[in-house]
Amino acid sequence: MAESLQSRLQRWGFNHFPAFRGTGGRITYIASDWRELRLQIPLSRRTRNYVGTIYGGSMYGAVDPVYMVMLIKTLGSEYVVWDKTASIRFKKPGRSTLYAWFHVPEEETVAIRKALESERSIDRTYTIDLLDSAGDSHATIEKVIYIRRKDRPAKTQIVEAAGAAAQ
Repeated sequence: MAESLQSRLQRWGFNHFPAFRGTGGRITYIASDWRELRLQIPLSRRTRNYVGTIYGGSMYGAVDPVYMVMLIKTLGSEYVVWDKTASIRFKKPGRSTLYAWFHVPEEETVAIRKALESERSIDRTYTIDLLDSAGDSHATIEKVIYIRRKDRPAKTQIVEAAGAAAQ
């Protein structure tokens, strides 16, 4: 899907947001429906560590907010979406620009909405590989995202569950 003027402006805002800018990463594309996003992390003065490779904090920091923001945009304002846990496995030192591709297909958002019809909240796990231009993986990041409906706060759902258990 093509990038719209609105998603270009959002990309510009994301890239200039101080916390993201500090990672050294750069978003290069956001689909107009927020279902696809691409980013790169160049080996530069801002991302280079003591031994001359891409700093692990830059690798993680650049990918950290992406799936949470994509899910907020694709699910809409009636859902609460938060990062829950994350892990990173370093495989090779980053000696050149690294790239990541994020994708949230329509089937994923349909499955989330369906699961939240009967569940109080759900956790979804997403895996991102940071690849060089040859396609070699330098790090794999796993993100666990917490999702629930806003109209069903946790206290209400606990009371409902207790009532159902009593019957």
